[in-house]
This record gives sequence, structure tokens and C-alpha cells, in this order.
Amino acid sequence: MAFRIEVSARAQRDLDRIHASITRQAPYHGAAWFDRFAQSILSLSEYPERCAVEQTLSTPAREVRKLLFGRRKSVYRIYFTITGDVVQVLHVRHGARREPKRV
Repeated sequence: MAFRIEVSARAQRDLDRIHASITRQAPYHGAAWFDRFAQSILSLSEYPERCAVEQTLSTPAREVRKLLFGRRKSVYRIYFTITGDVVQVLHVRHGARREPKRV
């Protein structure tokens, strides 16, 4: 079953900031890196349940999951929910930042 990916306004702002930062820091390789990052998010259309449930952000009414992208110091966390056949990306955050209190 293929899921449809929806990106919240907050997550889109996060992605825009990450794209601007990465392409500014690495003008030649930043765009390719960001394409791989975007492809990892789009991969949630196939089997998004593979990602771990984030217990501290989940409630009985809403289960929040987390996809990790990157290595070591450059890990990004993508928070999302699954409702029916829709995966909604809620927030994208650099791994060095603290876990959010809510998404």
C-alpha cells in the first residue's frame, strides 16, 4: 500500500531553512545532499511503520513516529504521524537540538 505524503507548514519552513543552510555551506554538494534527504522523506510512502514511535511526543489519540537521516553529527529527525493512508510530516529537526516538547 502506498501512502500519500503531506508536509505541514511548520515542516515546510524547517525544510526551507535546512535547504538554505546546506546550500550556503556546501554550494556544490549541498543540493545533492538535500535531494537524498528529500528522497528519505518520500520513502515514507512505502512502509512508514518501520520508524520508531516517539513515546514522549505520542498521545493516546495520536502516535508520533521518528525517521532518522544522516550520520554522526549530521543526523536529522523527521517527526510524522500516520492517519489512514496519509503520512503527515509534522516537524524536521537537527539531531544536535533537544527533543521537542510537542510537535
